[in-house]
Amino acid sequence: MAASYYHQNNRALGTEKERLAEAFLAEQGIVILDRNFRCRTGEIDLIGIENGDRPTLIFFEVKYRRSSRSGTAAEAVTPRKQMIIRRVAEFYLYQRRNRIPPDRRMRFDVIAIDGDKIHWIRDAF
Repeated sequence: MAASYYHQNNRALGTEKERLAEAFLAEQGIVILDRNFRCRTGEIDLIGIENGDRPTLIFFEVKYRRSSRSGTAAEAVTPRKQMIIRRVAEFYLYQRRNRIPPDRRMRFDVIAIDGDKIHWIRDAF
C-alpha cells in the first residue's frame, strides 16, 4: 500500500509541476498544443509553439527536484531520456504530418524546476 501511495503522490506532484511550467511558458508567449503526449516509446510533457519571425515547434521536458541532493533537475534529463524524447517527437511529427509544415523549425527545451526556481533551458539537446 505504501508504494502505491508514493506513486500516486509522485504523479500528483509531477502534474502540479507540469502545470506550473505551462503557466510559466504561457507568460513567455508559448502556446501549448499538447500535454503528456504518449506513445509506446515514451512521453513528452509539453509541446508548444513559439511565434516569431519563424514559428518554432518546441518539445518540452519538465523536471522537478525538491533539493539538489540527487543532482539538479536539468541533470535528470539524461542522454537516454533525450533519445526517448527524440523518438516520441518523431512519432508526433509523423502523426501530424498533414498539419505541421515540413520546414517548421523545431527544438528540444527543458524546464528545470529546482525547489521554487524555474529554469528554461532552450535548445537543451
